Amino acid sequence: MQVPAPFEYERATSVEQAIGLLDRLGSEARLVAGGHSLIPMMKLRLANPEYLIDINDLHEELGYVRVGADEVRIGAMTRHRELLESPELAALFPIFADAEAVIADPVVRNRGTIGGSLCQADPSEDLSAVCTTLNATCVIRGAGGERVVTMEEFHRGPYETAVEQGEMLTEIRLPVRPHGSSAYAKVERRAGDWAVTSAGAAVWMDGPVIADARVGLAAVGPNTTGIPAISDALRGQPPSDELYARAGAIAAESCTPSTDNRGTADYKRHLANELTRRTLRRSVERIEAGVRGDQAHDDPDGRQ
Repeated sequence: MQVPAPFEYERATSVEQAIGLLDRLGSEARLVAGGHSLIPMMKLRLANPEYLIDINDLHEELGYVRVGADEVRIGAMTRHRELLESPELAALFPIFADAEAVIADPVVRNRGTIGGSLCQADPSEDLSAVCTTLNATCVIRGAGGERVVTMEEFHRGPYETAVEQGEMLTEIRLPVRPHGSSAYAKVERRAGDWAVTSAGAAVWMDGPVIADARVGLAAVGPNTTGIPAISDALRGQPPSDELYARAGAIAAESCTPSTDNRGTADYKRHLANELTRRTLRRSVERIEAGVRGDQAHDDPDGRQ
């Protein structure tokens, strides 16, 4: 039977208290919310914290999706189910619903949080790829105040983040831009499993051409990978299958997968190529569908 090593338990009722406990208990303290990554690691003795600080009571303070004119703010304690069911996110960033629908199972989605997912910093983690794709920033709070870092700065390496001792992730911020949409696709060995390879794409249009685009990959390198070369190749171009193929080829060339029990490196590169094409195409289709819907709403009888 797998059981964790002995540990002490604390329960925080506010962000300030949680930060105070982290500061007082030192490097051997870990926060736990859903616990779906940390607890299995503790059972295997891959993680052996002396103290667990339960932050589930912080959901009221840090569980939210707030939409502003140019930014969406998501509290770090927002549950996966809440992200999946959010109509605001579905309208602005459909990539969230795409990704959340293939994360684990309802039990995990009911308890797991976006903050826990990002702080785990697993190279195969879905929401890390989503946030990279959307050019998110992360708010980290400690006793000395708040600081804001990009996703590239937040993930320093596999299972390593910019959150220092005595700090915690409190919020994720997503810039809102007009005429855009997004999509996510994942290949997994079985439903709810970690990705063999996954890709997220976000596209913004300026009339008939792509104003900007971003692609994020997971499970094909030591970190979730953002690919600026794809953005450079797509800007100013009209969408087409040939353009998506070019982006897919760049994705395959840019990633660094390894052969493991989920597949060979060549197979994962093939998936990076194909999933990049699919998500870019789906993002553009969603934009075009939105435009058609707006036109039909403005002129329901088809009159010009």
